[in-house]
Amino acid sequence: MRLLLTGGLGFIGSNLVRHLLKTYPDYDIINLDAQTYAGHPENLEDVANNPHYKFVRGRIEDARLVNHIVSGEFAGKIDGIINLAAESHVDRSIENAQVFVNSNVLGTQVLLEAAFRYGLKPGTKLGVNPEYTIRYVQVSTDEVYGSLGPTGFFTEETPLAPNSPYSASKAAADMLCRAYFHTFAMPVVITRCSNNYGPYQHPEKLIPLFINNLMNNKQVPVYGDGKNIRDWLHVEDHCRAIDLAFHKGVAGEVYNVGGNNERTNMQITKLLLSELGKGEELIKYVEDRLGHDRRYAIDSSKIQNELGWQPKHTFETGIHETIYWYKNNQDWLQKVTGKHVDVQTETTRAQEAARLQQEQSAAAAQAAAQAHSVTSPPAVI
Repeated sequence: MRLLLTGGLGFIGSNLVRHLLKTYPDYDIINLDAQTYAGHPENLEDVANNPHYKFVRGRIEDARLVNHIVSGEFAGKIDGIINLAAESHVDRSIENAQVFVNSNVLGTQVLLEAAFRYGLKPGTKLGVNPEYTIRYVQVSTDEVYGSLGPTGFFTEETPLAPNSPYSASKAAADMLCRAYFHTFAMPVVITRCSNNYGPYQHPEKLIPLFINNLMNNKQVPVYGDGKNIRDWLHVEDHCRAIDLAFHKGVAGEVYNVGGNNERTNMQITKLLLSELGKGEELIKYVEDRLGHDRRYAIDSSKIQNELGWQPKHTFETGIHETIYWYKNNQDWLQKVTGKHVDVQTETTRAQEAARLQQEQSAAAAQAAAQAHSVTSPPAVI
């Protein structure tokens, strides 16, 4: 089995690479990552020399590169794609939505098109139970559902109602996946997770940011009244869910993945203060985020009942282990927090990838038009 895993230098991606190499030692993993500010080679130093692991630096919007890998030209036939590559920070999407649209929407379309083009078995006709050799998993987020009131849970049937440019871009990607399944009968599965925590998370996100600040006696910024509620899922439990979705998930289905650990942001803040022996004078209330969703909560009964998934980490043990990890990996923290983030550079990279994709799409359309004009019978795709 050879898998293309995108975004594998990121938080969830690097944990998933490690999980797959450990669980399936004979699998070959190709990690395609743009190595932006949130993608760190340090996250996978321990597997860098594994003969079953290959890293490719590049963007998923780059159709030429993606096709080179998925077609098998790079390292052999691809059997599956797991897409975790995404811009994911809501605040950054408010500042610059274009990067999110390019990566999360256009990039997903490029991957889906490659899976369709190179995964459809030769001689197979569309519309008559087409057979594919490539399975595709789209890793999405509960944020596509919008915001909940004080009660209730998101289910897979909850209508999509994204409230930020980030969540809107992820919802658009999900809709593309749905379209490729219904139009081409591709074996596409979507997972939607709640907030993840655990080792190797970039310290712009709440838990590692607060841990890092508190270890350095810096204040922690709490949005609004601190009563926004999130459901917290340990990243290792999430990786096992993605694993199951890829191997056992039913094509066309969506699987919600949550930890059943609802906490307000203030509860998380006070827990971290207590664990690190700090006082509440380090809490700094800041102006609330624009369009800040009030509550997320996931109903994971479908993946539990149909695929047999269960979270192994309780929040109490998981958060304690997470704090311990960051306390004992301060060299990693210093490396990743010391990287300069140039938003303009990230925008330029995304624009260049989008330009390349437009040129390649135009060339493909021209080639298709020329082929259509030939009198010989059209090839079966």
